[in-house]
Amino acid sequence: MQRRSIMKGAIATGAAVPLTLAGCSVEEEPGEASAEGVDFGLPKGEGEITIGYINWDEAVVATELWRQALTASGYTVTAQEFTEVGPLFEGLSSGDLDVFLDGWLPITHQTYMETYGDQLEQLGTWNENAALTVAVPAYVDVESLADLNANADLFGGRIVGIEASAGLTEAVQNGAIPTYGITDLTLETSSTTAMLTELDSAIAAEEPIVVTLWQPHWAYAKYDLKNLADPEVTLGEAETINTLARLGFSEEFADVAEALGTFAMSDEQLAGLENTVFSEHEGDVQAGVAAWLQDNEFSDLVA
Repeated sequence: MQRRSIMKGAIATGAAVPLTLAGCSVEEEPGEASAEGVDFGLPKGEGEITIGYINWDEAVVATELWRQALTASGYTVTAQEFTEVGPLFEGLSSGDLDVFLDGWLPITHQTYMETYGDQLEQLGTWNENAALTVAVPAYVDVESLADLNANADLFGGRIVGIEASAGLTEAVQNGAIPTYGITDLTLETSSTTAMLTELDSAIAAEEPIVVTLWQPHWAYAKYDLKNLADPEVTLGEAETINTLARLGFSEEFADVAEALGTFAMSDEQLAGLENTVFSEHEGDVQAGVAAWLQDNEFSDLVA
């Protein structure tokens, strides 16, 4: 639980350099935020804040949104990319990272919360309608996960997945596949970017494909997709997207923690932001977020 089938790069850079632990870091000096003329309305402050993120679309745009807001408010902000969730939670729990804006609860990141939860602060929930999905193009005549195995040949025996460490991958592999007897398809993991590239190519050629996905996600606005029914609820009910922080963050950065605690985005707001970044600005995250902020009040997100 990134849309850029073709994303121009990591946050505020022209090229992504994914590293598992050290990550790809982007630092901006105070006052150098990208959205010119935007009044973020946050109390002024100072200090260094590191935000960890995975290359998932909602994480990418939310991280850049807050990077620009906090930079404009006087902080030195580093956005550090991770390719795996485990090292990110480890970094957060050890204090090497300050904030993570994409904690899916109570299911997707349950394993990590059981391991590291008592070493973290849960600052707030900013979206309450997140869901794990398995989806196909609307032109594919398959309606349910229960029908997937009977149509294995249609999909070449493949379910195109995302990162192996993702909670979505675990839910499909350990929940959906055994529950529905999906023995003739293999869940192939790689990366979200690779999955989206395959999805884009298949739809362009009007070929069948089945992918692991989630909502909210800009792919649902760009493509005509349908979620396969999950009558046994193996992927779980709707989840929340939460902001997590290291222990002590609220004490050290009280104003920032308070603002993050009130942060909220509706499905429509998030979809609009992702569409601006990944479609209208072709994955240029910094420019896309800055453009969205010209037309949307940041203060509405932290009211």
